[in-house]
Amino acid sequence: MVRKTLAALAITAVALTPACAESQATSTADKEAIEQIVRNYILENPEIIEEAIIKLNENQQAEAQNAQRDAVIANKDKLYNNDSDYYIGSADAKITVVEFFDYRCGYCKRSTDWIQALPEKYDGDVRVVFKELPILSPESEQAALAALAAGKQDKYSDMHRALMELPSNSGFKTADIDKVAKSVGVDVTKMRADMRSTDIQKQLAEMKGLARELNVTGTPAFFIGDRPVPGGANQDALNALIEIELAS
Repeated sequence: MVRKTLAALAITAVALTPACAESQATSTADKEAIEQIVRNYILENPEIIEEAIIKLNENQQAEAQNAQRDAVIANKDKLYNNDSDYYIGSADAKITVVEFFDYRCGYCKRSTDWIQALPEKYDGDVRVVFKELPILSPESEQAALAALAAGKQDKYSDMHRALMELPSNSGFKTADIDKVAKSVGVDVTKMRADMRSTDIQKQLAEMKGLARELNVTGTPAFFIGDRPVPGGANQDALNALIEIELAS
């Protein structure tokens, strides 16, 4: 990083050389002399390295945020209006919040209660859409498939809550998931058959594909309007964005 910064400064120095010098070929010695001047200046003022790195990071973050926002806009229907998605709240709520999550994610588990409370908190003006994103382990994927299969029996919400309440260190083995399913009234045999079905496999694959398009690399990840919510499980940031969307 420092070498790149030095090189950039050296190039800038060359570019700022008086115009009369442009008519002459810049020799290697000239370049070395300029680079030495830049080097000496940096050694005398090392704080500019930190300032340059901070500015570079800020620019990179801004570019990433803009790219993600463009991706959200390009995929808005898949993000907010997919008929196969499960949600809580009113179908005609003013705004929709989307959550990508993993059942083994501790932050997702700690977010469950306040996410579930959003429709009531905002008097029915908020709908929450759930998108499975099993990224932590193969067991996470089995839990996601089980939840989607439970949806075939109109038990998605019950299964979702029960899986979120299952401790991350429980292992999420087949027996754990089946026990949870049975506890909420799911026909386990049918659930297991549906987990292997083409439509359930496709449904999960599409969720994971959308996450890749939106550059979602961690859970929980929330989206509202044309933007992601910064900070992952950031309740204050999400509530602030909800207020902005409701006021617009």
